Amino acid sequence: MKSFTKLFQYASMALFLTFSLSCSDDDDGTVVILPPQPDIVDTAIDNNLVNLLAALERANLTSTLRGDGPFTVFAPTDQAFLDFLADNNFSSLEAIPEDVLTQVLLNHVVSGESFEADLATGYISSSSTAGPDGQNLSLFVDKSSGVVINGVSTVAIADVDASNGVVHVVDKVIGLPTIVDHAVANPDLTELVGALTAGGNTTFTDLLSGDTADYTVFAPVNAAFTAFTNPNSNELADILSNHVIAGTAALSTGLSNSYVNTVAANADGDNLSLYINTDDGVTLNGVSSVVAADVIATNGVIHAVDAVIDLPTVVTFAVADPTFAPLVTALTDATPATDFVSVLSGDGPFTVFAPTDMAFQNLLDSNSDWDAVGDIEEGLLTAVLQHHVISPANIRSGDLTPNGTTVTPATLEGDTFSIDLPGTDGNIADVTDGAGNTGIGIIAVDVQANNGVIHVLNTVLLPDTTN
Repeated sequence: MKSFTKLFQYASMALFLTFSLSCSDDDDGTVVILPPQPDIVDTAIDNNLVNLLAALERANLTSTLRGDGPFTVFAPTDQAFLDFLADNNFSSLEAIPEDVLTQVLLNHVVSGESFEADLATGYISSSSTAGPDGQNLSLFVDKSSGVVINGVSTVAIADVDASNGVVHVVDKVIGLPTIVDHAVANPDLTELVGALTAGGNTTFTDLLSGDTADYTVFAPVNAAFTAFTNPNSNELADILSNHVIAGTAALSTGLSNSYVNTVAANADGDNLSLYINTDDGVTLNGVSSVVAADVIATNGVIHAVDAVIDLPTVVTFAVADPTFAPLVTALTDATPATDFVSVLSGDGPFTVFAPTDMAFQNLLDSNSDWDAVGDIEEGLLTAVLQHHVISPANIRSGDLTPNGTTVTPATLEGDTFSIDLPGTDGNIADVTDGAGNTGIGIIAVDVQANNGVIHVLNTVLLPDTTN
C-alpha cells in the first residue's frame, strides 16, 4: 500500500511539472496551455511543403531532421521541386537515384541555427558529403540583395523557427555544385568566369564541370585580373591552365612547401610546376596568396587567390623558393657585371642545376676568407654560376641515361659535367663536376618552368679552372 501511495505521488508530481511547463498565465490570470513548438519536419508540414516531405521520406531523412540538431534548412517550394525535375529530365521524385536525392537534400541542410540576420556573404558548409573523399560541399551565401544561395536559389520566406533549428523557404532546389557552378555564383569571380569563356571557349568549363577527375583550382579574384598586365604576353588560356592542378582536390590543410604540376605545359608538352609555400599562409610561386580557402565542389576544390599566377620562368622559382636565397644573391647582388636575371628570364630553354642554401654554406665553409656569397671574387663566382646552366636545352630526368652516365652538353661557362643514374647515399643521381669533384647529389628533379627546367643540387658545382 505504501508503495502504491508513493507511486501515485510521483505520478502526480510528474503530471504537475508537465502541466506547468506547457502553460503560461495571460494578463487576467487565465492559464493558457501552449502547444509544443514543431520540429523542422512538422514545420514543413505546416507550410505545405509536400514535395520536400515526400523527398525526405524517400531519402530516409525524416528522422534526421526530427533530431536534436540544431539545423538550418533551406526548404524548396513545391514548384522548386517541379522545376528541378524538369531541368534534370526526371519524370518524378522516384526517378531520381536515391543516393543523388539524398545528397541534394543534404545540400540544403547546414549544421547549427542561422537566422537571416546571422547569415553573411561568404561560404558555409552544407551537410552533403558529395565532395571529393566525402568532403562536405560548400554553399555560397550572397546577401547583396536578399539572400541567394549558390547564385540560383533565393530565400522567399526567412526565419521560420522550429524546435530544432530554423527553416528558410527557397524558390529553387540547390543542385550539387561543380567548380564552375561555384565560380559563376561568386560575384568576386566574374573576371575569372569571363576569362574562362573568352571567345566562346568551352574547354575550361567542360573540364571543370565534369566528373571524370578531381581538380584543385586557384581562382584569382576580380582585383587580381584588374592588376594583371601580362608582362610576358602569354596566352590567356595557358595562364589560366597554370592555376589548375588535375587529379587531386587539395585542401589547404594538406598543402605544404612543395612543387606540384599544373595542367599548363611548355612548348614540348611538359607540365609546368607550381611552387607552394605554407610558411605564412599559402603563397604560390611567390606572387599569389590564398585569400579564401577550401571551397568544396563535387569535382574538386577552389582556393581564391589575390594575384594572377603568370607562367613561371626559372627565375620565378629561384626567387619564390627560400631554399634558393643564396643562389639569388649570387645571381644578382654578388655578380653585378652579369645580368643573370635577364638572361634566365629569356626564351631559353635553360637547364639549371640549382644549389640549395646548405650547398652554398658548405662552399663558404671551404674557404676561411668567405663569410658570405659576396666575398667570393666576382669573376670566379660568375664562372661557377655559368657552370650550372646549359642552354639551349630542357633536359629532364627522363632524358638522362638510365643505369649509366650522361655527359652534359657544354654549360654557359664552357665545361661539361657528368651525371650518373641511379644515385647513391639517397641522391636521385650523382654528379661529377667540371673540376672532377665527386660526392655531389641531385636531390630533386624536373621543376619545370616555361623557359626551362631546374634540378636541385646538394653541392655547388665547380668548373675546371685550369683551362
